[in-house]
Amino acid sequence: MGDAVVSEMTGRGMQPRQLIVTLYGLYAREAGGWLSVASLVRLLADLGVDEPAVRSSISRLKRRGILLAERRGGAAGYELSGAALEILREGDERIFRRERATLTDGWVLAVFSVPESERQKRHVLRTQLTRLGFGTAAPGVWIAPADLREAASSVLQRYELAGYADLFHAEHLAFGDLRTKVAQWWDLEQLQELYGEFIGVHQPVLRRWRRRRSPRGPEAFADYVRVLTDWRRLPYLDPGLPAELLPKDWNGAVAAEVFFELKALLERQAHDHVDAVTAR
Repeated sequence: MGDAVVSEMTGRGMQPRQLIVTLYGLYAREAGGWLSVASLVRLLADLGVDEPAVRSSISRLKRRGILLAERRGGAAGYELSGAALEILREGDERIFRRERATLTDGWVLAVFSVPESERQKRHVLRTQLTRLGFGTAAPGVWIAPADLREAASSVLQRYELAGYADLFHAEHLAFGDLRTKVAQWWDLEQLQELYGEFIGVHQPVLRRWRRRRSPRGPEAFADYVRVLTDWRRLPYLDPGLPAELLPKDWNGAVAAEVFFELKALLERQAHDHVDAVTAR
């Protein structure tokens, strides 16, 4: 089930179910993880999603174990499952963190060996390390900035993979240029492209909001949910590599500025709009 939550958090595009996960992550947890169906329909309408699509997406999230049906005060609604709540809490640290790792932090190495008879576990292990932002240093040896060691340990235990892997805190001593190695271990070109796409979509939104003098709650809400939905998958692909090891024209720095400035401009207004819709 945890894999389903992470998949919805990191998938590309602006599908209704991904928008719903964003809504729950932002606004449901302070209300015990629950939102009424009526509130979801109204809020998703602000994002251009019609009611049939909302209900269909809710049903899919329920089947995947992300949402659980529950009535409160006579109203039909859904709450986040316990596993979904845990993964969203972990995601907060990745999504809203601005600091990058430094060279002095060192690295965490994940070394694993999975028998051929259990190759499905090997697939799960590789998938989870990739989603944490690990790069591949050699067959069976994955690497990430050291500040991901706790997240890696948590994921390995959650998926019952700890018995197949060892984690090490390491430093690069020699040989070869570390910046060149990093470009081999991670697909920086793809990340550069993804960050560029994010900038292309959301920088014009930021410019528009900088000029606004009379902001409207529904618009702030819609733009904030969209930018967060687009942003949240990127920290799962980019482990926060030290700036010294990245290209000088790294789009990730500009993308982060766009996201965090939009967050500062829109977060409060968006929250007020949700409070008005949900009457809380």
